[in-house]
Amino acid sequence: MSCERSEMYQCSQGEKCHCLIETLRSCGEDCAMTCCGSPLAKAQPKTADQGKEKHVPVIEKVAGGIKVKIGSIPHPMEPDHYIELIEVRTTDEVHRKYLKPGMAPEAMFAINADHVTALEFCNKHGLWTS
Repeated sequence: MSCERSEMYQCSQGEKCHCLIETLRSCGEDCAMTCCGSPLAKAQPKTADQGKEKHVPVIEKVAGGIKVKIGSIPHPMEPDHYIELIEVRTTDEVHRKYLKPGMAPEAMFAINADHVTALEFCNKHGLWTS
């Protein structure tokens, strides 16, 4: 397994295990990340909404930084279906906010960057990116 910096990996046991890992440093071919006795699977971010829930992060420049909302229609934030985290990446920084059920599916980041990418992780539907 070869991984790059800031890639996310999930346990391949699905509903049984909800482990999510992000790499901080690139690793080589001999890297063997496992969970529940199985190799971790690279989380492939989705970019296009399907169905009624909206997952693609919407980035908005606002006074004081960047606001990220999840979905053009706000994503549900119920105990069994919610956004776990919102992450913003610049060229050399990563900013993250963890969310809980009942919170608004959005986050404010006090950063000033010309190019940002936003990611979010839905507990039911996985990783999404802008």
